[in-house]
Amino acid sequence: MSKNELSDRVLVTGAAGFIASHLVDALLAGFHEVVALDRRSLYDDKTAATNLVHAVEHERFRLHRVDLATADLDPLLVDVDTVFHLAAVPGVRGSWGPRFDDYVTANVVATQRLLTACERAGVRRLVFASSSSVYGSTSSPSRESDLTGPISPYGVTKLAAEQLCLAHAGRPNTRLTIAALRYFTVYGPRQRAGMAINQALLGALTGAKVPLYGDGTQRREFTYIDDVVTATLSAATADITAATVINVGGGASVAMLDVLELAREITGHSVPIIGADAQAGDVTATEADLTLAHRILGYHPSIDLREGMTRQADWLTALPESLRTPLLSNPLEMSR
Repeated sequence: MSKNELSDRVLVTGAAGFIASHLVDALLAGFHEVVALDRRSLYDDKTAATNLVHAVEHERFRLHRVDLATADLDPLLVDVDTVFHLAAVPGVRGSWGPRFDDYVTANVVATQRLLTACERAGVRRLVFASSSSVYGSTSSPSRESDLTGPISPYGVTKLAAEQLCLAHAGRPNTRLTIAALRYFTVYGPRQRAGMAINQALLGALTGAKVPLYGDGTQRREFTYIDDVVTATLSAATADITAATVINVGGGASVAMLDVLELAREITGHSVPIIGADAQAGDVTATEADLTLAHRILGYHPSIDLREGMTRQADWLTALPESLRTPLLSNPLEMSR
């Protein structure tokens, strides 16, 4: 196997989550053996079970229920050359207050333990799922060389984990190389509860009222899940000497009011809105400079927002009521 060829046996953390479950499906379709880690139980968590419903039937898929912050990881990394680290506690609003300890444990401590185990096992490449939240408030497209300034505890933990990855890759005599991908607001089928596009589409489809924080002019660069998976797979084999940070975005920054209008056009129904104050940790805009992604990953987003939201609306329409209802139960989130 050449240094730029994806190994037969890979490991994916947070495998039952939104992004990781799509990645797992793509890896299995590419005939890779997937060692999947997640702390959720498929018996107790309907969403996790649904996300992995096809993967669990695959002969090259092995799911281990483990907590990265406490588990013995060494046996799980035997013969693994590539690790996709997507496990994390997500969400800006939930990171304020009593759950902060969980964010630190899952996003920082678990990352440190995984990195150490990867070095012991001789892993060649770790692809880390970072976030646009590390940038904080910006007024122009964010470049990877820009100063970071997260304005939420969630963003702080993602930046800390990212820095840990870079520190490990910079150690003398390590084989481990790092691709840290700063995802910009990922959406699509399986998107977790409370995320903006899910809420907008569900509001239009069901008539449920959707909170709109602030005046609706805040902008996000929304990135469709298929494009994120493509970039993540490319990062596993990209020519990276030690470590690099790369933006992964959708190619355009769109105002929330425009998202609501698109939801109306796609479904034929307006989105019922409840006005609410702007929330702590929400930045006014995100926008990605994709120059490095083009150059290092050969990445070009292929799904625009209208097409992506149409696919997500079709998925929501086909979703059983028992799975659709919980998606309406969380406050609206605008960042990954």
